[in-house]
Amino acid sequence: MADIKHFDPDATLDTVVRLFWRQGVATTGIQDIVTATGLNRSSLYATYGGKQELYRAALERYVQDRSRLGLLEEDDRGLPAVTDFFTRLIETRCTGEFAGWGCMISNAHAGTENGDPAVRAVLDRQHQRLRTALHAALLSARRQRQLAEDVDPDSAADVLALLAHGVNLRSRAGADARQLHRTVTAAITAVARRP
Repeated sequence: MADIKHFDPDATLDTVVRLFWRQGVATTGIQDIVTATGLNRSSLYATYGGKQELYRAALERYVQDRSRLGLLEEDDRGLPAVTDFFTRLIETRCTGEFAGWGCMISNAHAGTENGDPAVRAVLDRQHQRLRTALHAALLSARRQRQLAEDVDPDSAADVLALLAHGVNLRSRAGADARQLHRTVTAAITAVARRP
């Protein structure tokens, strides 16, 4: 007879995502997870495995539920799409319920958890997806004659992807949204065709 769970594993994982996202892996202990979820250790271990397995599941859930790259991937306006992507990113990171939490993916890039090969695979996959979306937007910008002639879309996509991670990390550290907007505007202006 199968073991009957007396809790909702999906709701529990959502709680754990918020905990790891806000606090990070290094400062989140099993007792923190027990307290946040109201479950005992044996239920957590039986359902998810150890803390590292739980973190991996939370990271995948974060990507599934929180990634907003689809908006950029589907937008063919070129540089206005890139500008809107960064505007939404800064607004999300600096206002509302999750202000100051950064991005769970960027946070993991900067943390010790990236030493886990399974975590590294998620981080690399998401970075590549971000870079690919930005690259496609830059190619669209080139077709629409929005890019400066000497701008290499490959290199510019790399720079903008790193800038997105920087926005995420700086917002977690309390950076001012206006300063982040100024930095992003400078980066986009640097690749734009001059009038």
